[in-house]
Amino acid sequence: MASDTMATRAGGRRRPFSSRTGLTVLAVVVTLISVLPVLWMLTSSFKTRDTVTDGKLIPTDFTFDNFVYVFTEVPFARYLWNSFFVSAVITVVALFFHSMAAYALARLRFPGRDKLFGAIFATLLVTAPVVLIPLFLVVRELGMLDSYAGLIIPAIFNAFGIFLLRQFYLGLPKELEEAAVIDGCGHWRVYWNIVLPVSRPILSALAIFFFLANWNAFVWPLVATSDQDLTVVQLGIASFQTQYSSNWNYILAAATIAALPMLILFFIFQRQIVESVKTSGLK
Repeated sequence: MASDTMATRAGGRRRPFSSRTGLTVLAVVVTLISVLPVLWMLTSSFKTRDTVTDGKLIPTDFTFDNFVYVFTEVPFARYLWNSFFVSAVITVVALFFHSMAAYALARLRFPGRDKLFGAIFATLLVTAPVVLIPLFLVVRELGMLDSYAGLIIPAIFNAFGIFLLRQFYLGLPKELEEAAVIDGCGHWRVYWNIVLPVSRPILSALAIFFFLANWNAFVWPLVATSDQDLTVVQLGIASFQTQYSSNWNYILAAATIAALPMLILFFIFQRQIVESVKTSGLK
């Protein structure tokens, strides 16, 4: 009986250990699957092409010429600037309007508030290809094709940002706003002086999400622009694939340059991204 009890205890000790080990192995495998393509891209971007001379295969060498070629043979700096400008403007404007809309939907009482939020939330069920043609026709009628306005304005609205911010504001203590109202603050001052300062974690995370989504935008810039001066970085990389289909070292160098800003932003703001998941208001 004692031996059975010891075996049960031993077994009870082994189960958590084995399950923890399994989760650790799974996490390592998923991490490797995610990281290895990035490492391959980074290492390959510094290599020359394999060449065959006199029937002999000449191996690749370490070089920076791929990056020099990317910036000298094509206006890649212009592509980067276009993507940065469009993504930054969309992020700032979207956060400003989304936060105001979310605060109104969370705190203000007006007729049709819940129905309005339901309509906004329902747009998450509509995929981008469904509205691509109607959106193009509207932008064309407004004369915004081949312009920064055509790239920026249609991308500002995002129901996900409004939904996430509304859930965050619903978790804020009402006592903060009530104290501000007693002191004579209106809705605007409450929003600007009380709500926005405590929303920094969620706003920082949304800024990363918005900037990343628009930095990687491909379909809408392809449809809305044909001017080379408005080419964004993803379209620039796509043009590399058509012009230098056999020169993967140039394509990977351009892809590495385009990925570096996103990796840097993630490592800087990863704490805010993790905190944004806890949309529970003040701690």
